[in-house]
Amino acid sequence: MLFEVCKKAMNLLEELKKNPFVLAPMAGITDRAFRSLMRELGCGPVVTELVSATGLKYSSQKTRSLMAFDEVQHPIGIQIFGEAIEDMAFAAKEIEDMGADFVDINFGCPVQKVVKKGAGAAALKDPVHFRNVLRGVKSATKIPVTIKVRTGWDESSRNSHEIAQIAYDEGMEWMAIHGRTRAQGYTGQADWDYIREVKANAKLPILGNGDISNAQMANDRLRESGCDGVLIGRGCLKNPWIFQQALRIYQAQENATAPTSKNFDYLFERLHFHLIQNGESRVTALQIKKLSAWYSAGYPDSANFRKSVFQIQDTSAVLEATKSYFDSIASYLQKDTSHEPFLMGGHG
Repeated sequence: MLFEVCKKAMNLLEELKKNPFVLAPMAGITDRAFRSLMRELGCGPVVTELVSATGLKYSSQKTRSLMAFDEVQHPIGIQIFGEAIEDMAFAAKEIEDMGADFVDINFGCPVQKVVKKGAGAAALKDPVHFRNVLRGVKSATKIPVTIKVRTGWDESSRNSHEIAQIAYDEGMEWMAIHGRTRAQGYTGQADWDYIREVKANAKLPILGNGDISNAQMANDRLRESGCDGVLIGRGCLKNPWIFQQALRIYQAQENATAPTSKNFDYLFERLHFHLIQNGESRVTALQIKKLSAWYSAGYPDSANFRKSVFQIQDTSAVLEATKSYFDSIASYLQKDTSHEPFLMGGHG
């Protein structure tokens, strides 16, 4: 058993070396179908949207459905949050029993209903409690444990250096840093200079996160920060091929900077397949509408398309409208709209 655990940990880091472009967890977005789609489109390890450890303890069916995954998603981490250490430990053991590759602990969520209970980013204010959570989770499972944090609670209390040392001491596999404080939410710019400083002094692998909007930027951030990997979230909501493109550049393949063919028909066919395959027919039309709205940002007449597609109810009609729109803009280049308000929501 110990050999298998060590092998899983080694394999996780080996996978990261082969493909350091990780799908960031995003609430309401990185569901089972979306993760499978992104794996098909070239991303490295994937992490689920955050799951309540307490909800899992009380056998919430909704919570368990968030944790379900397909075989194609390996290596996959299930991200948990919670204020009670015993609930977090229980959740970690459940995740191991499900066959996931690693447990990811969320210490980055800035949402008030999470932090007011001491979970998410609030744990960064109390290093003693933070350490106890890590210790409790680590002792409950034999698979690797990773964490995602913010740079600190606010500008006056950025403490990622201390947090990284504690994470190393407690045997965390890696630490991912979103380059904003909790006080910033999703405003301002991610501080990659600070991420680089933390990485330069940390004893465990560090992954950087924040404002990566294209494949070249993903590689630039990876190289300039010295990080072991980068998390891409909103960037793949604008460009679902960002992982393929980033990996081609990373592997220094011939013509790596050439644009990837953007076959939206294929994209939505595969998304539809995964939604139906996973029994999510009830939300199929909604998910397709949401993703088509994000993918359309920066293309001509996208605002009118988004408005019209959300008025359609039938899934077949949604797919038809989506195909018609994306066929009409096939010859256009996408403008940079990374900071449009609807793309800057609290996804992860």
